[in-house]
Amino acid sequence: MTVTIPDGTPPRTEPVTMSATDPRRRDQASQWRLVWWRFRKHKLAMAGAIVLATVYLLAIFADFVAPSTLDQYDTRYTYAAPQTVHVYDDGDWGFYTHPYTMQRDPDTFEEKFAVDESTKIALGFFVHGKPYEMFGFIASDIHLFGPVHAGDPFYPLGANAQGQDVLSRVLHGARISMSIGLIGVLLSLLLGLLLGGISGYYGGAVDTVIQRVIEFLTSIPTIPLWMGLAAAVPPTWSSVQTYLAITVILSLLAWTDLARQVRGRFLAMRHEDFVTASILDGAGPMRVMWRHMLPSFTSHIIASVTLAVPAMILAETTLSFLGLGLQYPAVSWGVLLQEAQNLRAITTAPWLVLAPGIAVVVAVLSFNFVGDGLRDAADPYRQ
Repeated sequence: MTVTIPDGTPPRTEPVTMSATDPRRRDQASQWRLVWWRFRKHKLAMAGAIVLATVYLLAIFADFVAPSTLDQYDTRYTYAAPQTVHVYDDGDWGFYTHPYTMQRDPDTFEEKFAVDESTKIALGFFVHGKPYEMFGFIASDIHLFGPVHAGDPFYPLGANAQGQDVLSRVLHGARISMSIGLIGVLLSLLLGLLLGGISGYYGGAVDTVIQRVIEFLTSIPTIPLWMGLAAAVPPTWSSVQTYLAITVILSLLAWTDLARQVRGRFLAMRHEDFVTASILDGAGPMRVMWRHMLPSFTSHIIASVTLAVPAMILAETTLSFLGLGLQYPAVSWGVLLQEAQNLRAITTAPWLVLAPGIAVVVAVLSFNFVGDGLRDAADPYRQ
């Protein structure tokens, strides 16, 4: 906006500010900015995004956030019940919990844990505990929250059969369970877009070959195929090698649905006017596919990808639960859920199953909410 001053001073130009609801700002905004404006109106999607960001941060810094390390155990507290954290102590604010004491049942003579309310364990932030190496090279012994005096028992979500803290194992297990979904989906996305796009764009013999491969893969029963591929992984491999192998296996089995969807879209669009115009303008096949055809159904791809991530998480959890995926000493949510096969764990220590089970449910629901929000936000026909 130009402002003219009566005394003859040269006019000055002032920037025009527009609100987010101003139509002029909407017309000048980029496509991704419009997607972001529509996405943040989706309350469940925003809540899911916040939860996922929190889970990934906890997984990345699990060594620091977890009260104990993975190799820390105490057999005196086998199947110890969760401890309650109190925040008010004798008229003043302060974190503390009560330790355990053993009591014998007079009828069954079974020893059980009981809360010793006569003693308190002081809790605090940034306390010293067992040393660890974050990211494999940052040595430290500082933990975000835990007992002030190292060695005091602290099991906010209970302990397992080895006396290990369940909360710490769930946090460490999030690293594998949450990352295997992203890596697996990335690999399956590349395969699905590439092979599905080539199949739908060229058609003919190329389409026939790719579709017969897809039909062959989808015709094989899932569980026997998983069992066969898992059996092919050498038992001498390390946890990292097994993790990578499981990721590749899941990716090779998950690309077929996306490839079929991309093929159908390409078949429907390859005779559209904008595709013909780009070909007549001299664009090559790859540019036509990736620059013109693929962006026209970005919302559908985003929805498929975000829904595929929780499917990957559930697949890894299922494989590990059945003993076909990762195994101890590797820690994932599926490995932790193997405790559900133990009758005693279900009857006397249900927290061993509830803690990783709730983590899986929260992660899957959050991904689904985010996927719905991204699908609606990226839809060009939604205002």
